[in-house]
Amino acid sequence: MQGSYLRKEELLSSAELQGVSTDVTLVSAIRSGDESAMGTLYDRYSSVVYSVALRVLGDTGSAEDVMQEVFMQLWRNPGAFDSARGNLGAWLAVIARNRAIDFLRKRHPQTDIEDVVLSVEQDMAGAAERSRAMEKVRNVLAAMPAAQRVALEMAYFEGLTHTEIAAKTGEPLGTIKTRIRAGLLALRKAFSR
Repeated sequence: MQGSYLRKEELLSSAELQGVSTDVTLVSAIRSGDESAMGTLYDRYSSVVYSVALRVLGDTGSAEDVMQEVFMQLWRNPGAFDSARGNLGAWLAVIARNRAIDFLRKRHPQTDIEDVVLSVEQDMAGAAERSRAMEKVRNVLAAMPAAQRVALEMAYFEGLTHTEIAAKTGEPLGTIKTRIRAGLLALRKAFSR
């Protein structure tokens, strides 16, 4: 009787087990060039991939382009997916997010700067509020330890990723993430007063 007890983690619903095995089976079929397997996975995950890309890009056409790239990558290299590291839907969502971010970084302005005419009205109240907010930010940044301030500045003013900051500073990635999070919490606290 004692051997019949299972831990909660070991119990999977039959639907979850079927979904996992179905994805693995379909990816194996794609390795063999089975287009219908690709169609089934596309039907199952295209809305997730599209949603992630649209959220990052904010443009339906660009999101469709990213979605197409993600599924083309799966078709060309189905071996890149490792079922031992997670499920296919989450993997495709991460690929979509990364592709969308790459797309944003490569995007060129659609119009020349000389062709853009701006009409700006004076907004004295808004300017005063922005000035007060910037003063709070400066004060909080000045009170931070130098390493934390530098990490925040690299992330938000230079647009570097956490990994790029870690490489540039020679600090461990976890340390960079902790510094940025602590800095953001300090800024949030200053603005909640």
